[in-house]
Amino acid sequence: MRPRLKSAATQVVLVSRHSTALYSGMVPGLVAGLYKPEDCSIDLRRLCGQVGVTFLQAEITGLELELRELELQGRPPLRWDALSLDLGSVTAQANAAMAVKPLEPFLAWSRAQEPGSELRIRGGGAAAVELALAFRARGLAPRLLLRGAALHLGSAAANRAGERLLAQAGIAVERQVAADAAADLACTGSHAPAWLAASGLPVEPATGRVLTHASLQVLGQERLFAVGDCGLIQADPRPASGVWAVRAAPLLAANLQQALERPGTALQSWRPQARALQLLGDGGGYPGGARALAFFGPWALGPSRCLWQWKDRIDRQFMAGFSGMAAMTPAGGEPMACRGCAAKLPAAPLEAALARLRPDGALPAAEDAALVGHGAGGEWLLQSLDGFPALVDDPWLNARLTTLHACSDLWASGAEVQSVQALVTLPQQAPALQETLLVQTLDGVKSVLGPMGARLIGGHTLEGRDGAGLSLSLTVNGSAPSQGHWPKGPLQAGQLLVLTRPIGTGVLFAAAMAGTAEPSWLDQALALMQQSQAPLVELLRHHGCRTCTDITGFGLLGHLGEMLAPTSRVQLDAGAIPALAGALPLLELGLASTLAPFNARALRLLDGPVELRGPADAAQLALLIDPQTCGPLLAALPADRAAEAVAALRRQGFSGAAVIGRVMG
Repeated sequence: MRPRLKSAATQVVLVSRHSTALYSGMVPGLVAGLYKPEDCSIDLRRLCGQVGVTFLQAEITGLELELRELELQGRPPLRWDALSLDLGSVTAQANAAMAVKPLEPFLAWSRAQEPGSELRIRGGGAAAVELALAFRARGLAPRLLLRGAALHLGSAAANRAGERLLAQAGIAVERQVAADAAADLACTGSHAPAWLAASGLPVEPATGRVLTHASLQVLGQERLFAVGDCGLIQADPRPASGVWAVRAAPLLAANLQQALERPGTALQSWRPQARALQLLGDGGGYPGGARALAFFGPWALGPSRCLWQWKDRIDRQFMAGFSGMAAMTPAGGEPMACRGCAAKLPAAPLEAALARLRPDGALPAAEDAALVGHGAGGEWLLQSLDGFPALVDDPWLNARLTTLHACSDLWASGAEVQSVQALVTLPQQAPALQETLLVQTLDGVKSVLGPMGARLIGGHTLEGRDGAGLSLSLTVNGSAPSQGHWPKGPLQAGQLLVLTRPIGTGVLFAAAMAGTAEPSWLDQALALMQQSQAPLVELLRHHGCRTCTDITGFGLLGHLGEMLAPTSRVQLDAGAIPALAGALPLLELGLASTLAPFNARALRLLDGPVELRGPADAAQLALLIDPQTCGPLLAALPADRAAEAVAALRRQGFSGAAVIGRVMG
């Protein structure tokens, strides 16, 4: 992950099932309440953006060695020239208990445990002891269930120290417990993911860890490496531990670079230390603050508050290395221009150009889709065109978002999407990389079209020159019933305005580029943006929709302005407009998409046909002009049908749907 080690001809991709990586050394402190989640989470999107690495959030399901393909759930496999596996591990023999690994499900489960409740923890290693102490500090009543008679902390001295700490905390220890005894939490050792062995890799039978040379190369695989909890040096084995994983990183980076640039040459060998220092915290459930034990080989020290302070300082310093990264900026030092729909041309030059092309100087009607003909049954045949520079580095996800965004023009017209053509611009890269980008992009398009029964019927490809990156544009074709086509306007008096989901994507992705967006905010936004709004066409039609648009680059207020008749008057309820998590706090800080200042001219509507009811601060005003990618539909419904429509939208999974205004005249 060091930019200086990566040659210009090499593309590095990080695949992870989550957008954050938890630092396991701080997890017991998180459970005990000594840390907040953000204290021990590494923002992978931000880290990858800073060092020029493509981030793919996907679940790995297997490995095809002969084809050099990484199999991913729900999307095409990813080809590789060199592959480094650092997959962590899963809890072995969890049976019916909650497994401590993977950590994310365990942490969600741990937050639901109420103080005073009894908690049976199966295991006698460091994880079991430390988590028992952490839960005790939170007011629960944990018990340790041991298969044998003693703890497994690495030495007799460590076991004695652990027993003393458990006794002081009042944690009961049951010994010689059957392996199948009922338990709530399993901390019973770790096993590598099962698909590693199923893929034909050489593994240690007991743990499923992939066997490697001292160079960290997998046995018999020159371009495949394995480290951390999923790898094991055959000639020099070590227990699964973050200490060894972290210290292997510099050598791994150097060997990966050499394997790519000088294949066949001898790689460096890693000889890990024989012993590692282990610091075990007590959760802080005592007056005076937290304490810790220190184990090293046959020795044990503590418990001591000084040892905890030392451990806490080490952990925080480690995490600090992943924070404080600079915003992504181009060579000139200015913040990067926003991508996605926020990259569209501002309204003023667009309107000026269109007006010059008409003899009378008037602007053409602003409709979401153009009428191109009529079908045999009289239905309207509609077409729209949309696209933009890649919003995210993941080509499959970017294509999925672009397709959903482009289709929304037809959905806003009351139409069903039938076919799509694609124009894909690929960056100048090696042919194999371009092939991968194209496969991932086209499959991302098809992932949206398939559930609708629509087809990708063709397209065109270009190679971007002078540093141009990936971009995708789509021509979308569909049809609407002759009496069911929805124009943008004009709005009619008495209608209520329904927004199908929250807004705020513009500022969220601007903040992501500036390194100030919380990972959970982006996760929530991306999940919502990937919800297809195709099912909403019939739902809204059923509830009397006759006028609709979608909220995209010009923001809520700009697109609302396109729906107004010269005599229209609209009341908007500022407090009812739903915002994505994080959008308003970011706007309060003064962050904004690069298109937002150009959208600000729409605020003039608030001095005329649009009345904003309720107190609205600067952030709420900024939300009105925030450009949206995969934005919501804005539908005008009869007043007596709107509440029923919102309830139906929420049942359909659009929990943020809301009535946001009323047409007065």
